[in-house]
Amino acid sequence: MEVSCFTQNVLLVTLLLAIAVSLVESQGTRVGFYSTSCPRVESIVRSTVQSHFGSDPTIAPGLLRMHFHDCFVHGCDASILIDGPGTEKTAPPNLLLRGYEVIDDAKTQLEAACPGVVSCADILALAARDSVVLTRGASWAVPTGRRDGTVSQASDATNLPGFRDSVDVQKQKFAAKGLNTQDLVTLVGGHTIGTTACQFFRYRLYNFTTTGNGADPSITAAFVSQLQALCPQNGDGSRRIGLDTGSVNRFDNSFFANLRDGKGILESDQRLWTDASTKTFVQRFLGIRGLLGLTFNIEFGRSMVKMSNIEVKTGTVGEIRKVCSKVN
Repeated sequence: MEVSCFTQNVLLVTLLLAIAVSLVESQGTRVGFYSTSCPRVESIVRSTVQSHFGSDPTIAPGLLRMHFHDCFVHGCDASILIDGPGTEKTAPPNLLLRGYEVIDDAKTQLEAACPGVVSCADILALAARDSVVLTRGASWAVPTGRRDGTVSQASDATNLPGFRDSVDVQKQKFAAKGLNTQDLVTLVGGHTIGTTACQFFRYRLYNFTTTGNGADPSITAAFVSQLQALCPQNGDGSRRIGLDTGSVNRFDNSFFANLRDGKGILESDQRLWTDASTKTFVQRFLGIRGLLGLTFNIEFGRSMVKMSNIEVKTGTVGEIRKVCSKVN
């Protein structure tokens, strides 16, 4: 009789633990969240991104940056997509983001297939992954189940990493989101695709110092001349320059080789090589002898999953927007 009661108690505890685990899982993201409620979600997003990429390949880095900027403000909740005066998309760091029409297109198709089911936040997370794959990067499984936020304020975008940030400041901003130094170097490696405007780095080319050629000494001299030709001191500040010289449209680790060679475009990027705490990870991505190597494509997927779970809204928190640019 005692054994029977003991067995019953064990079964009860086991059942309660299973329920608790189930509740935790139901409140978080997981791979295959829409497997029954909207089984075609990934194929619909993928084909939409492919279609837009076919006519404009620059959409890939645009979507990747948008996901990053979304996650760093209020977590990955698609607050970056909301229209209106004073919203996140009007903040200075977000003014040049692009790819909103891709998300809107995918959302329209998903609302037709599975009305009120798939969040804009999940569409953006999937589109970022698909953008990396289209630029010949490796794929990864994207956990889904995020819900959309209802708050979007430009004033909250001040914690986004900036192009003049020191490594210490960058590390602080990433650590505040639960991301470590390896995640920082890995995710900044996303600059292997895409461009930036002359206005964000031209100051490094002229009157940066009072000695030598006046340029930032961390830039290789020969490269300074190339950049000065592309971005004259009084030229068009909106002209776009590739962030990964020689491989702007391909997702690979050449970005890190450029940092090693003094060819980082943004000051914040080049500092990853000049600071000892981040240089080690750059070297590991490059396979420097004597250091345990890291495979960029694999680590990027891992860090993206980690980033995409920052402060996510799940369960009954947030909403599923009908239109990504408007709160319900």
